[in-house]
Amino acid sequence: MRVTAPQSPAEWAAYYQLRYQVLRAPWLQPPGSEHAPDDEDPATCHAAALAEDGTLVGVGRLHAATAAQGQVRFMAVHPAWQGQGVGQAVLTYLEAEARHRGLTECVLHARAAAVPFYERAGYAVVAPSHTLFGSIPHFLMQKPL
Repeated sequence: MRVTAPQSPAEWAAYYQLRYQVLRAPWLQPPGSEHAPDDEDPATCHAAALAEDGTLVGVGRLHAATAAQGQVRFMAVHPAWQGQGVGQAVLTYLEAEARHRGLTECVLHARAAAVPFYERAGYAVVAPSHTLFGSIPHFLMQKPL
């Protein structure tokens, strides 16, 4: 597996399809809701985990929230690949990019079910955050880089 920025139109289509499949479709959100207005910002870093055969199996995104702080968003791993290190590889890629940009910490809003994953990666819960779609509690987490 390798992690890189999506390049081809096919990789971008797969990237957004996975974001939709994992993060939006299970809660009956409409197609298109997986896109964010700042996805096209040149300073936004997108990560795509590709299996040996080129199949996209995980995604994530980083943008600078402040001059020193990066925010990780839209982390998703294909259900068949969960628990196999894909999420960790995507997160490591995004944190390396944050360090490269001179950022000193990363924050994210984790779904309750994902909190243990991020704690294993060195993140700490700061406070309860928002509830997405009226049913998915999130927690603000941070990690010094």
